[in-house]
Amino acid sequence: MDMTSLIIQLIAGAIGGNAAGSVLKNQSLGTLGNSISGILGGGLGGQILGMLGGAGVGGAAAATSGLDIGSIVSSLASGGVGGGVLMAVIGVIKGMMSK
Repeated sequence: MDMTSLIIQLIAGAIGGNAAGSVLKNQSLGTLGNSISGILGGGLGGQILGMLGGAGVGGAAAATSGLDIGSIVSSLASGGVGGGVLMAVIGVIKGMMSK
């Protein structure tokens, strides 16, 4: 994985984390918390899809390096989804711990 894809995934993760926080208001961690968990989730989501290799769009982009449209879309999707999912999971755990 090249550095450009990682940066795209981290930014998309932050966006995904904040989008999930705005939709799931009860699990929201605030803007900073949503962004941090989204960045972590974006990076992890991209790495996991890259390791799966050949799994749909993520695998195709992991096999190629550069700035072709497929790798950019894959990085955006994996980062955004990974960021949103991790933010939601952390929000649920935080809610369970506060009860």
